[in-house]
Amino acid sequence: METAYLVLGNGKVFKGKHIGAPGKCLGELVFTTNMEGYLETLTDPSYAGQIVIQTFPLIGNYGVIEEDFEGKSALKGYVVRELCDTPSNFRSQYQLDEYLKKQGIPGICGVDTRELTRMIREEGVMNAMICSRLPRDLSGIKGFTVTNVVNSVTCRKENTYPPKGIKKHTVVLVDYGAKRNIIRSLTLRGCAVTAVPSTTTAEKILSCKPDGIMLSNGPGDPAENTFAIEQIKKLVGKVPIFGICLGHQLTALAMGGRTEKLKYGHRGGNQPVKEKGGRTYITCQNHGYAVIADSLKGIGVETFVNANDGSCEGMTYPGRQCFTVQFHPEASAGPLDTGFLFDRFLAMMEGRENA
Repeated sequence: METAYLVLGNGKVFKGKHIGAPGKCLGELVFTTNMEGYLETLTDPSYAGQIVIQTFPLIGNYGVIEEDFEGKSALKGYVVRELCDTPSNFRSQYQLDEYLKKQGIPGICGVDTRELTRMIREEGVMNAMICSRLPRDLSGIKGFTVTNVVNSVTCRKENTYPPKGIKKHTVVLVDYGAKRNIIRSLTLRGCAVTAVPSTTTAEKILSCKPDGIMLSNGPGDPAENTFAIEQIKKLVGKVPIFGICLGHQLTALAMGGRTEKLKYGHRGGNQPVKEKGGRTYITCQNHGYAVIADSLKGIGVETFVNANDGSCEGMTYPGRQCFTVQFHPEASAGPLDTGFLFDRFLAMMEGRENA
C-alpha cells in the first residue's frame, strides 16, 4: 500500500496507507459510530460531499454484499483504522477495497480513528483532504463547502414499486436521496410507491392522487433547498405526510421554522431518542443539521428529543395530517425500534389516526 495523508482544516496531519481508488479527495470530515452496517453507510446518499470516519476499528470483515446496498455511493472519501482483506461471510461477494475502487472513492487506513473522533467532538466538524502529497497551504481545504448535493443524489426519473401482497395505499415518495429501505418498509405494508425526483412540483405530485406523501432523507444544508420547501408548503394539509431526516427539516422550514448546524451531528445506529411523555428508543441517524423546535411554537408540537443533547428529533403538525422525525425508522443499518412509525403513517392514510 502507498503512503497516504489525511490533512485536516485545522492543520493536523494523519499518516496512513492508501486504500480504495487512486487520487485525492476533499470533503467535510464526519464520523459514524455504527459497529456494523458499513455497507449501508457507504451507500447512504445522505453522506454526499463528506469524508466518513468509521469509529469501529475493523471494517470490511464481512466483505461486500450488494443486496444490502441502500443506494449509490455519494461520499467523497473513507477513513478506517484497519481494513480487513480476508472477509469471512457466506454472503460476501468481494472485498471492500475492490468496492471503493469500483466507486472511485479514495480512502486511508492505519490512522488513529479514536483520536480523530475526539478531535471532531471537541472542535466540531471540519474539512479534510485525503492525498499522497501534503499540500503547501490549507486554503483549498478550508474553503470547501457542501452545496447542491440533493440534486446530485435524487432519482432522475419517476420510478414505481409494487406492493408486497394486496395493495392498500398509493404513496408518492419525494426522493431527496432516499434509502432503499424506506421503499421496502412501505411496500411490505401494502403500499404502491411512486418515487419522484426532488425537482417535482407539488401540482404534479397531487395529480398522482396519492393516499399519502413520504418526504425522504437526503444530504446537505436543508435551507438551500428553496424549491423543495416551496413545494412542501403547497402539499401540507392536502394529504397525509410523513417526513424522515431531511424531509423532517424541509417540512419545518416550510412551516416557518428554522434549522441550525450541529457541532458534529448525529451519525450511527446507537442514538438515544426520547418520545415526549413516553419511552426512549435507540435509533439510526445521519444528519448534521437540526430543527429548532422553539421556532415552531404555535404551529407544530415537538414529539421526540435527543437524549444526549436535547435537540429536536420529531414534530407533528396538528390539524394538518403531517408528522416528521429526524431519525431513521427504516433503520438500515440499525435497530428497528421505531418501525411502528410506518404503521402510524398507514393509520393516518386510513383515517384511524390524526397528527
